Amino acid sequence: MELPGLAFYIWMFVCLCASVDGYPSGKVREACTSMIPCHGTSPQLLPEHTITVNATEFKPGDKIEVNLSGPDFEGFFIQARDAEDLNSPAVGSFVLADRRHSQLLTCGRTKNSAVSHTSKVKKKYISVYWMAPGGAPRRVQFLATVVKKYRIFWVKIPGPVVSQPNALSSTPPLPATSEAVLTSRSASFLPKPFNASACGSMKFCIRDPSNCDPGSDSCFFLSFQQEEGSVFIEMSGPSAGYVAFALSHDQWMGGDDAYLCVNEDYRVGVHTASLKGRGPPVLDAENALEDVSWRLVDGVLQCSFRRSIHLPTFKGRFNLDASYYIFLAHGKASEGGLIYKHVRQPLVTSGMYNVTGAPQDIGGSRSLRLLKLHGVLMFVAWITTASVGVVVARFFKPVWCHSFLFGKELWFQVHRTLMLITVVLTTMSFALPFMYRGGWSQVGFHPYLGSTVMALTVLQALVAGFRPARHAPRRQLFNWFHWSTGTTARILAVVTMFLGMDLPALDLPDPWDTYTMTGFVAWHVSIDVLLEIHSYCLVRKVEVVEDDRIQILQSLTSAEAEGRLFKQVVLTIYVCGNVVFLAAFLAAVNQV
Repeated sequence: MELPGLAFYIWMFVCLCASVDGYPSGKVREACTSMIPCHGTSPQLLPEHTITVNATEFKPGDKIEVNLSGPDFEGFFIQARDAEDLNSPAVGSFVLADRRHSQLLTCGRTKNSAVSHTSKVKKKYISVYWMAPGGAPRRVQFLATVVKKYRIFWVKIPGPVVSQPNALSSTPPLPATSEAVLTSRSASFLPKPFNASACGSMKFCIRDPSNCDPGSDSCFFLSFQQEEGSVFIEMSGPSAGYVAFALSHDQWMGGDDAYLCVNEDYRVGVHTASLKGRGPPVLDAENALEDVSWRLVDGVLQCSFRRSIHLPTFKGRFNLDASYYIFLAHGKASEGGLIYKHVRQPLVTSGMYNVTGAPQDIGGSRSLRLLKLHGVLMFVAWITTASVGVVVARFFKPVWCHSFLFGKELWFQVHRTLMLITVVLTTMSFALPFMYRGGWSQVGFHPYLGSTVMALTVLQALVAGFRPARHAPRRQLFNWFHWSTGTTARILAVVTMFLGMDLPALDLPDPWDTYTMTGFVAWHVSIDVLLEIHSYCLVRKVEVVEDDRIQILQSLTSAEAEGRLFKQVVLTIYVCGNVVFLAAFLAAVNQV
């Protein structure tokens, strides 16, 4: 039993030594796929080194000189890959020009398909030759990872793209009249972040929060600027995975034209995609984006590109001179560029906009009006009308027992009116999510608890309609059933609202949503306890009479009536407090 433990510690020691020592000899076959050195730190973003070639076209068997130059560096790793898929295996083989500082490596099944350093000796310039293979992709791009020091390195620095002049394209040639232009340039780095100075005057902008500046603030930003027959688009947001926007004919996902900037192993890939229902985006094999640039600094992902206004030959691409709802989303992505569901509800514009029309500077909402209204109605029903109705029935029977309204005691009429309002508001609110989703939605326990609350609310109203007379034999059974059903519904309603406030569809700002609900629960309990103590004190009010006998001076009813003024003051304060919590909730809803 000791040997496995010893082996584990030896393995840990070897791993730690390997991670500290790196690859000074240049034997970096472990990095063939990712091109990321095992140095335990994140790569730098803006490269200081450049890759140059002596030709832009090639035929099978051609030899192209590839040069890597820049400030002093210790290590490097060079590969050629399919420019249309930079995650594909290495293409072609290399021949060395200087064996003192460079060596050949075999990545995958292709011999001599990569070049790396031989030692940590500082160098400024490396020259190798790339041999074009038969059956090469029509466009090939050179990539380099450069290590300046152990913890300072750059990954997959993009180099020039070389192409075969007469290679057959995998897609049919475009008609001569087509305005579509395939991407034929490699992505470049943005020298500086975007700014919002031209928003509303030259650019159509969407900002979240409104009036933020992507050059100095960590915010989500999307801009469109028309330039003759095309539109230049800028997109930015604090995301380590991806940021994306979509054009839609409605405020629901599905059948939309999407554009994504994805962090792909510390480089940013810009893709067009189609949204099918509520599933993940389907990336296009080819897109029509030009002048692609990107930047990834301090967790903020930025990319820009140009797109023609009309793209008749690309299926799923909308014309940009029409009006659409605009979605802006972000989320996580795996190292291979796999896209996961957005981490927050997407920002959606309140109306349909034409991005090629008059420049505007607008915002949006991460919660649709139907869902906002759902939350507001539930809050009013259970935090205001139901709570006040319960307090009135519990503590104001003796206080208002001699006051009548339409032939019934005042307390009963107030209680019944508030509870009927609660039933109506709950029913209206319950229907709204189904209108939005078009059916049942599986989002945790919230819909199940909400349905239970709705069922208990309807049951409570139906049973109340058959309330027995005050002295009927079944009145005691009715009272217990009425109390237990109502109490269960109120507790579940509060729990359901707690769960609903953090759902992506509403996503109220933390921590104020939790503070509001917790504050209300504490407020309601404290008022309940205060009134209970007050009632108890009135019942126990006594006077010592002769012979030290204790005699109750007042019955329960008269004692409660004596505290009328106190209870009315407490009820007024309670209602005002509920209004304050409602205002706080409305303010939180208004922020999303």
